[in-house]
Amino acid sequence: MKMLRIPLLMMGLLMCAEGFAATAQQTKMTTCNAEATTKTLKGDERKAFMKTCLSAPAANDAKTLTPQQQKMKDCNASAKTKALTGDARKTFMSSCLKGS
Repeated sequence: MKMLRIPLLMMGLLMCAEGFAATAQQTKMTTCNAEATTKTLKGDERKAFMKTCLSAPAANDAKTLTPQQQKMKDCNASAKTKALTGDARKTFMSSCLKGS
């Protein structure tokens, strides 16, 4: 009996994981469908819109930056604002990324 519990538990977990993925896709489908209806799209226009809408990444699918990536982005923006180039930019970026 104990040997049967583990496979059953694993199958249950797999089914739950698939359910969550399907729910996200269904939510996206519902949102795109509602938007197409609001725009009163029909026929080929609706098909094209739905294809684009469903293939576009959702807002929460966007990749979040790691702290290091965010720091690099901020330092780059500062260097650009200061119009730094060449060795001055390299020196600034080095000190900025080190946290100084």
